[in-house]
Amino acid sequence: MSFTAQHVKELREITGVGMMDCKKALTETAGNMEKAIAYLREQGLATAQKKAGRIAAEGIAYATVIDNIGVVVEVNAETDFVAKNEKFTAFVEGVAQAVVKNNPADIDALLASKYPGSDKTVAEEQQEMILVIGENISVRRFERYTEGLSIPYIHSGGKIGVIVNLDVSGISDTDAITELGKDIAMQIAAMRPLYLNSESVDAGEIEKEKEIQLNKAIEENKAKNLPEDKARQIAENMVKGRMNKFFEDICLLNQAFVKGDKITVEKHIQQIAKDLGGDIKINSFTRFEKGEGIEKKQDDFAAEVASMTQAN
Repeated sequence: MSFTAQHVKELREITGVGMMDCKKALTETAGNMEKAIAYLREQGLATAQKKAGRIAAEGIAYATVIDNIGVVVEVNAETDFVAKNEKFTAFVEGVAQAVVKNNPADIDALLASKYPGSDKTVAEEQQEMILVIGENISVRRFERYTEGLSIPYIHSGGKIGVIVNLDVSGISDTDAITELGKDIAMQIAAMRPLYLNSESVDAGEIEKEKEIQLNKAIEENKAKNLPEDKARQIAENMVKGRMNKFFEDICLLNQAFVKGDKITVEKHIQQIAKDLGGDIKINSFTRFEKGEGIEKKQDDFAAEVASMTQAN
């Protein structure tokens, strides 16, 4: 079977693969479109295996609400400019839809589930995207909220994705609630709280911090030539204040509200609820920052230049 330039164009539109690769696929399959698509997929899988070892620490953290279900996902790629690629951003949005529709238990279940609007799985669609983009791409993590009111926020084009989940009662002003949710989400993006409040902090972590602060305070007081028992007594009082500061750093409700005037996030929420005549409570939140915790490859530019010089 022969093929024309129009066939090459159609294959490119279907697969998103470059013209020359499409032409080669049609040549290898005697112009059979279905076989050419399969050929490119096979090549894509081979390419994906080669790229799988590459570090993917860029990409997008994406948050949205679909059918009253809140979801935040992180999908990684190798370079930051991929986040601006329309095909990649559409893939990330599709992954979020898959989380909503399929309710996967974990990443493995998500990858094995159907990708929206396709007969392929999320994993197979990911492989296709590797072929199209030419980089290692990885669906890394997700969180899904079905109860309460979820407010999404995306910071800096996908550098950070946040979902704030609220329990609201007795309030009909949805615009005010949405504005509050956005403000809290921006706070989470900027201030990086690890916990909702001091009660949710692991007891072991609290005791460890108390011990660190107590030993530090005792040494400070010993330096003032105070008797050991007196130094410890004063140190124990100092620790109380320092633990308050510890909770302010890591707990959302204890933090100073960044858009307020010397009030905590908790006090701000209480004030808004009072003004609106109802009750507002933060159930939970999730903050994903792209590449967070992934060790990025540090290229030695000087060594690279030297190796190129030696090669020449």
